[in-house]
Amino acid sequence: MIFELPEFFNNPSLISFGSIKIQYYAVTWLLSALLIYLFLKNNKIILSIGLSSEKVNDMVFLYGLFFGAMCGGRVGYMIFYGTDQLINNPISLFYIWQGGLSFHGGLIGVIVSLIIFCKRNEIDFFWLMDAIAMAMPIGLGLVRIGNFLNGELYGRATNQAWGFIFPTDPFGVARHPSQLYESFGEGIILFLMLYIVSKLTSVKGSICSSFLIFYGAIRFIIEFYRQPDAHIGYVAFDSISMGQVLCIPMIIAGVIILIYSRKKNESIY
Repeated sequence: MIFELPEFFNNPSLISFGSIKIQYYAVTWLLSALLIYLFLKNNKIILSIGLSSEKVNDMVFLYGLFFGAMCGGRVGYMIFYGTDQLINNPISLFYIWQGGLSFHGGLIGVIVSLIIFCKRNEIDFFWLMDAIAMAMPIGLGLVRIGNFLNGELYGRATNQAWGFIFPTDPFGVARHPSQLYESFGEGIILFLMLYIVSKLTSVKGSICSSFLIFYGAIRFIIEFYRQPDAHIGYVAFDSISMGQVLCIPMIIAGVIILIYSRKKNESIY
């Protein structure tokens, strides 16, 4: 059975006040940050570090969400996916109303922001990142649901019975609901995998390195079902997308950090 989605799945608004609208996509971002904050506030690693609720609040909402995910995500998107536009019009970096956030850019932004946070608060970076990594799937899963509600980042064409026709698709063909695949894989599955790692080892760096490896692998696989950006298309072998290419150094970095952490053999607690 093919599902034809109504016009609602076209950047829907939760609440509208005249020209001011609160989008479902924005709600998933804010809800993600809130749930991550609540998760981290009582996280065993965070409690071991001794961060106050105020510090966790700053870390999540200011360093993580604003400077890291949003600013880093925007810069990453323009570098990885909008290079020509950025070169021709550097000011377009600030055209946030046009949309465009990159997970890989956001990840780099979060890492840079949290390095600064750790320096200012004299915290071991990998110690903190093990806690952050455990919380990341919460945000990843919710934001992908926001992508689905927006009718964006949909999958490649399919003849399968669970195909969806998105109102935002100019071709109007049935497609894989890759946003839901990603929500399940990058959210639920990834969280469970990291939870298992946290129970099997207490070596500092093991959780955050596992996050890089597992996320990279999950994203690489699901990208085979996701439609690549129209202005870029496939970048290799007529089937490999930019998202998959960016996952490769992520996995390599995870392996390097895992090997390094095993050699150091320092306990989280």
